[in-house]
Amino acid sequence: MNPSMKALLCFSLALFAIHADLGAEEYRTEAALSYYESARLEKADAYQKETCVLDLVYPTNKPGFATVIWFHGGGLTGGEREIPKLLQEKGIATAAVGYRLSPKATPDEILQDAAAATAWVLKNIEARGGDPKKVFIAGHSAGGYLAAMIGMDPRWLAALGLSNRQLAGIIPVSGQVSTHFQVKKVRGDTQPELRPIIDEYAPLYYASKDLPPICLILGDRRIEYKNRVEENDLLAVSLRNLGHPFVELYEMGGLDHGGVVNGACLLIPGFIKRVEENTPARQVP
Repeated sequence: MNPSMKALLCFSLALFAIHADLGAEEYRTEAALSYYESARLEKADAYQKETCVLDLVYPTNKPGFATVIWFHGGGLTGGEREIPKLLQEKGIATAAVGYRLSPKATPDEILQDAAAATAWVLKNIEARGGDPKKVFIAGHSAGGYLAAMIGMDPRWLAALGLSNRQLAGIIPVSGQVSTHFQVKKVRGDTQPELRPIIDEYAPLYYASKDLPPICLILGDRRIEYKNRVEENDLLAVSLRNLGHPFVELYEMGGLDHGGVVNGACLLIPGFIKRVEENTPARQVP
């Protein structure tokens, strides 16, 4: 057998082994689970009751699985809960979160929703076989911003009696890490959208060595949302210079702001594994 055929056979066998392993796992879906406590919902309006739910997909025969909380994108004004297709059935659970949107909800209310959903997963995933110490918070674009804010600003989970340091990792995918442009608009800023502000609504404001492991995933800066790669690069550099021991940054060549979701789904399982093994990937300076 020539070398190329041998390599192809080995690759095919590896793919078969991966698919066989995945196929051995069984998954359950629980849809439209309300993540607010019943006492809070009694005072909620119809919009909050309908929107503040999550869909949970998890393996039923793999005890101690990891969970990814996923916030959708849409500029904080649109979008709906979804689980990226390439992230499904990777031996991990995924919680797709719906949250209220601007202008019906204030920035604080949106962040409260994100925190409440995160708290629900931390408190309830063990009853479904998951490990509450392996809960990762993630999202794309505006969802990446929410993931970074809840993971980095301790106020939001502290209000629910929890700590952001209980999260296993933070995975913003093309998330804005300066103050989100919609938040700036709602708060009265009339300057150009790309003018950065770093205040208490900016993940960058909370850079610290004492945060969970962080994986920042971006598209190609030539076709990504403007400023997005550079801002995340600043966050990564700041975290490392502050002494954070586990920071990964990926710029995925050829992928734009929307396409980076599929690329991120290929990276996330590896990041989760490295967190579990406490072996961050070597980063090129």
